Amino acid sequence: MPRRNRVDPWGDLHSASGRGLFTGNRGCLVDETGRLLRHHNGSLWITCRIQFRDWSHPLDAPRTWTPLFFLDDAVALAAGHRPCGLCRRDDYLAYRDAVTLGIGTNQPLMATELNRHLAAERHRQGRGLTRAQDRILTPGDLETLPTGTVVVHPSTNEPHLVIEDRLQPFSFAGWGPAIDRPNGVPWETLTPPTSIIALAGGFVPQLHPTAVSPPGPARL
Repeated sequence: MPRRNRVDPWGDLHSASGRGLFTGNRGCLVDETGRLLRHHNGSLWITCRIQFRDWSHPLDAPRTWTPLFFLDDAVALAAGHRPCGLCRRDDYLAYRDAVTLGIGTNQPLMATELNRHLAAERHRQGRGLTRAQDRILTPGDLETLPTGTVVVHPSTNEPHLVIEDRLQPFSFAGWGPAIDRPNGVPWETLTPPTSIIALAGGFVPQLHPTAVSPPGPARL
């Protein structure tokens, strides 16, 4: 059985085949035996390249960061992660600069400031391995949300990717068949406000190849 290290847009961990476009981490999540013990450890939540230089890292070693895997940037951002400043330097700078411009500060934000923003926007206080019930959802205008945002469908409570004028449901195999954006219903976003600012301000997410299917009939 695959390790429980695949991340869904809610930020929860699952056993699923395939590993997606990115790895990343949120601290050490295992005990001395390699058993998954916690949902996260600290406020540094980053998304990394699958391959970088000739580095390798164990999947379940104690006292070091635990690799996680994401379908693509949209899932990682929705879960509350940001691009790594080392292995994804250009993406990190684009993300940082877009947020800096969007919130109107004079100096580029430090990584620790981005981490604080995202930590405050992810979860209400809670503990355990399942945190979907603790997620902070933000009301959003579906007509203005940028491509790469993940919203919660009001009828099914399932995550959907916003891509141009379409929505696509999430699965670990990829984004499902597209539907038109329905109007006149309330929507909430899983993607934290800081990352929505980044997406609206010029950060271009790397999306899974399935995020291109043509729209089908709108449904609610």
